[in-house]
Amino acid sequence: MSQPQFKQMRRAYGFDDVAIVPGGHHTINPSLVELSFKLGHLDFQFPFIAASMDGVTDVKMAVDFSRHGGLAVLNLEGIQTRYDDPDPILAEIAAAPKSEVTALMQKVYSAPLQPNLIGERIRQIKAQGGIAAVSATPMNTKKFAAIAADAGVDVFVVQSTVTSARHISTSEKGLIFDELVRNMRDVPVVVGNTVTFSATKELMETGIAAVLVGVGPGAACTSREVLGIGVPQVTATIDAAAARDTYYRESGRYVPIITDGGISNGGAMCKSFAAGADAVMLGSILAAAEESPGRGHHWGMATPHGELPRGTRVKVAIDTTLERILFGPTSRTDGRENLVGALRTAMGTCGARTIRDFQKTEMVIAPAIKTEGKSYQIAQG
Repeated sequence: MSQPQFKQMRRAYGFDDVAIVPGGHHTINPSLVELSFKLGHLDFQFPFIAASMDGVTDVKMAVDFSRHGGLAVLNLEGIQTRYDDPDPILAEIAAAPKSEVTALMQKVYSAPLQPNLIGERIRQIKAQGGIAAVSATPMNTKKFAAIAADAGVDVFVVQSTVTSARHISTSEKGLIFDELVRNMRDVPVVVGNTVTFSATKELMETGIAAVLVGVGPGAACTSREVLGIGVPQVTATIDAAAARDTYYRESGRYVPIITDGGISNGGAMCKSFAAGADAVMLGSILAAAEESPGRGHHWGMATPHGELPRGTRVKVAIDTTLERILFGPTSRTDGRENLVGALRTAMGTCGARTIRDFQKTEMVIAPAIKTEGKSYQIAQG
């Protein structure tokens, strides 16, 4: 008689559950470490990407982030492509009472998308010397990708709560990533989001340039509460990195993974790379910059969903600048500024000269890492 089969569960870990083990055989001066990030044929000075959220990235932020050496992604299904002048709408969202803001956003985001604004926003970014990266959901990708390509887009991101290489629906022919990659030619196509080995590897096999990793960890996302789905970011990143490395051994093609969501300070950012990330996507931590369009507020792409919102507006306050967030100098002790300096210092302390070296750094399960010996800090807030 066969034994009954039981569902098995394993433990998964988030940023607060783990720590990076420093000082192996040697350490390196932080000024000597290499932080560059390559996406397709594009090279960036550091591996940080500004999230495709309306409270984080607009044309100005995309240009500013490019000038600093990084990449910012504009949401093609947000306020920037629904309204000729987005500023009054952003101001209205920022001023709305908490009890009314989701209903307001549902109304604001019900305005029709204007395809002409897609090309216009891309051309505005490029005219000011910025790198134009844009994001669309799978539903609108085929329609918007062609418009974006004609406007000279540099990076195209396909993004939804969960994305897989094979999607079953009633549509006669859904989005085929192999075809999208061929049609976009030299434009790198980034796809997300995933949290598993198998989904990540299957997406890489379609020819895409990078994969976004993370379901539900973002400060403004409520998918985990509404749908009950997600995997803590450290485990999700480790599993996706294993898929990347397996695919690289099989194909000889290296496809970067980008940890997306839940990175609220330098410690979480550094743990992402130690877990295997090649780059990170940042949202709420950038929304606090003077340059961000959200006026001290941050919300996710699914927040204004007309039938099932999966996000909320969070207040982050405007208390810093993009320059200080990225490069400092800073007097803060909470890890929200000088992210480049934090990454350089962590890598140097672990003897990692490159991001690929840092990915090999030992990590330990350490749920007391933030509280051990910190009684005074905890008591004093």
